[in-house]
Amino acid sequence: MSKKQLNTSVEESQSNAAARRAKGEFVRGVSGFRGTIGDRDFPAEPGRYHLFVAFNCPWCHRVTLARNVLGLQDSITLDVAFPGRTNEGDPVAPNLWEFNPARIATLTGETLPECTADTGTGEGHRLVKEIYAAEGSNEGSVPVLYDKKSKRIVNNESAEIIRMLNEQATHLGSVIPVADRSDLYPNNSALRDEIDRLNDAIYISINNGAYKAGFSSDQAVYVVAFEAYFNMLSELEARFASDDRSFLTGNSFTEADLRLFPTLYRHDPVYYVRMKLNGAKILHYPHLWRWLCRVYALPGVAASNSLVHCRQGYFGRSWNNVVPLGPVLPMRYPKAYLHPELA
Repeated sequence: MSKKQLNTSVEESQSNAAARRAKGEFVRGVSGFRGTIGDRDFPAEPGRYHLFVAFNCPWCHRVTLARNVLGLQDSITLDVAFPGRTNEGDPVAPNLWEFNPARIATLTGETLPECTADTGTGEGHRLVKEIYAAEGSNEGSVPVLYDKKSKRIVNNESAEIIRMLNEQATHLGSVIPVADRSDLYPNNSALRDEIDRLNDAIYISINNGAYKAGFSSDQAVYVVAFEAYFNMLSELEARFASDDRSFLTGNSFTEADLRLFPTLYRHDPVYYVRMKLNGAKILHYPHLWRWLCRVYALPGVAASNSLVHCRQGYFGRSWNNVVPLGPVLPMRYPKAYLHPELA
């Protein structure tokens, strides 16, 4: 049997992963649940599926974006974990995603209204890890696409979840007519090839690259990731500047835009500091900034996430648990995303 070819737009090579981590490199693991809505086991039906997410997680942001821009908010239910994972005093273990709507955010001194209990499984689990354990898995990541009827995890790979939501949007109960709904992966071979190439480059240098930089404990590994990240930003800026296009592939919002957005949404207010990506802000790339504002203005996009959750989740896990309040100039975020003229 031939070895499965690695899809570098979805996951990275696990070759010598333990040794690479020991040397200070961040190596993202591989998702273990890879079912598909539309298969015999998971038919496409309105009201059947549920998402477990954390708003600070950019991979979760992909699926909440897809859910919203495809008009699936009413037909795919949603639970939101607290952005900070369990602490050392947790009775089960630290560093686990938990559903805890009563937990206080240090940034606000209050509970976060978006956070929920587990309403998807019918079991009232506190920990995401318990949802996996019910299926004999040791995983504990989000997002999780869950089948409420069969009480099974369908998929926990965000790239595949957004693709299947797009393919099955009508059957899943989208409230947006087909003629008015974004097609994230149009049935055009040349356009799909272009989207695939963009996905690959963006995943390696931007999406996963931010983590390669921010979570590295080796200066040389960090430098490589830092340079790749900003080189790709410059390439994308030039792509938009060449013909002043609205979106990455032209005039239509596609999967490539959706996958780029969560990282750039976080860059100025979070990643610039937390991921040590302080080479420049997106504000310093006028075409990318206007693209970012253009996407943020699309129906459903602003409601798909929360920078309060992002700040709390990323900085709340730092060594002193203090969450920075900025940036405040030229304007606080996300209000700044309503102002393309700032760049």
